[in-house]
Amino acid sequence: MSKDRNNIAILGAGHIATKMAATLQRMKDVNCYAIAARDLARAEAFAKEWNFKQAYGSYEELASDPQVDLVYIATPHSHHYEQARLCLLNGKAVLCEKAFTANARQAEELLRLSKERNVFITEAIWTRYMPFSTTIRELVSGGAIGHPHMLTANLGYPIADKERIANPELCGGALLDLGVYPINFARMVFGTDIEDIQSHCVKNDKGVDMQESIFFRYADGKIAALQATALCANDRQGIISGDKGYLVVDNVNNPQQAAIYNPDHQMVKMYDCPPQISGYEYEVQACLNALRKGTIECTEMPHKETLVVMRLLDKLRKEWGVAYPADKW
Repeated sequence: MSKDRNNIAILGAGHIATKMAATLQRMKDVNCYAIAARDLARAEAFAKEWNFKQAYGSYEELASDPQVDLVYIATPHSHHYEQARLCLLNGKAVLCEKAFTANARQAEELLRLSKERNVFITEAIWTRYMPFSTTIRELVSGGAIGHPHMLTANLGYPIADKERIANPELCGGALLDLGVYPINFARMVFGTDIEDIQSHCVKNDKGVDMQESIFFRYADGKIAALQATALCANDRQGIISGDKGYLVVDNVNNPQQAAIYNPDHQMVKMYDCPPQISGYEYEVQACLNALRKGTIECTEMPHKETLVVMRLLDKLRKEWGVAYPADKW
């Protein structure tokens, strides 16, 4: 990829696609090139609003366009596998929204196909790509709160009535939509040497999880307590506690501030997130960097980590009895 500006396509024309389009408008090295929706009129309206060159009424047309450099998949979880597979088979690099797929079996197939075809794909769990996430990790590992022992992370919004959350046909539930953020926060900050996992959830009348508590015990004795809910708003905070103080992150879904407190609960220092467009720009830029290097994955969220997280999500859902049509347990 030697050209200065890269042609970005968006598959799906919903709310998250709009947020990505607004971000791309303000990035220097990309072209808002193509948008695809199941309805051509909707795609054309999106293209007109956000100044995209091409509008397609089918995903197949977008995937076969030779001018597309990177496809951002912005549809419900239930559709990710089929659409990402279509793109990979057409040689298109993919940035796929979280959760990556409905289950680990689908993730394994996509990652196998990516390797076989030597085509780039990565999961758009945006916090993994944010520079401020690196700052938070460095503060903890650098001794800002002494030796870390405990982490809590919460994320909740009152969205239980939304179809993508309530419907198992769309791989609904709080876990794949919200719970992935506390889980990824814990794995980014405390690492991956998790020795034991315990959890509880509450389901709706359609059998998908509406809220859950998940507990990690690490091999070295650290503990992470994670909560996600689609029933109500909560503080969204991530708190890492050590023997010399604690670090409070304002929002595990899009951290803007991190405050260090001493053991007497006095704030010692505040760190602010650097200016950003929306936060989505970092995952796009990471994709472009990887494509220029000729790699098929991003170092910020390698394929191995995506697969480990998908297997963890499967394990939790199986314990809770939350199943999707795509599951074959």
